[in-house]
Amino acid sequence: MATWTPRTWTGLAALSGLSAVALGAFAAHGVTAPKPVEWLHTGSLYQMTHALAVFAALALHRAGAKGMGVVAGLFLGGTLLFSGSLYAMALGAPRVLGAVTPLGGLAFLTGWAVLAWRAFTLPDQD
Repeated sequence: MATWTPRTWTGLAALSGLSAVALGAFAAHGVTAPKPVEWLHTGSLYQMTHALAVFAALALHRAGAKGMGVVAGLFLGGTLLFSGSLYAMALGAPRVLGAVTPLGGLAFLTGWAVLAWRAFTLPDQD
């Protein structure tokens, strides 16, 4: 299994941000049904937020925080599950796929908890 490097995190976060913008634009200009628009909007908002959070994990990694690869993986995996399930339903997948969405939310929450825990373990720098 390949090691996730900061270059990998940066590239995946950038692609995640790119697709968040594209799907948000699609929600604004290419879809008219209210529920799919809502799903696309929510998915793109959470995806963009967590793409940026991967960059925060990278910054903490560079500052010496441990476990930031786990954090990046949780944020990116959460995006696939949370936003991906919303996108799929907006594009016509069965609504039962919405059962996957909370698993992505749990990945997000776990990522934020690990990020906070590891950030608080950094030594103070004056």
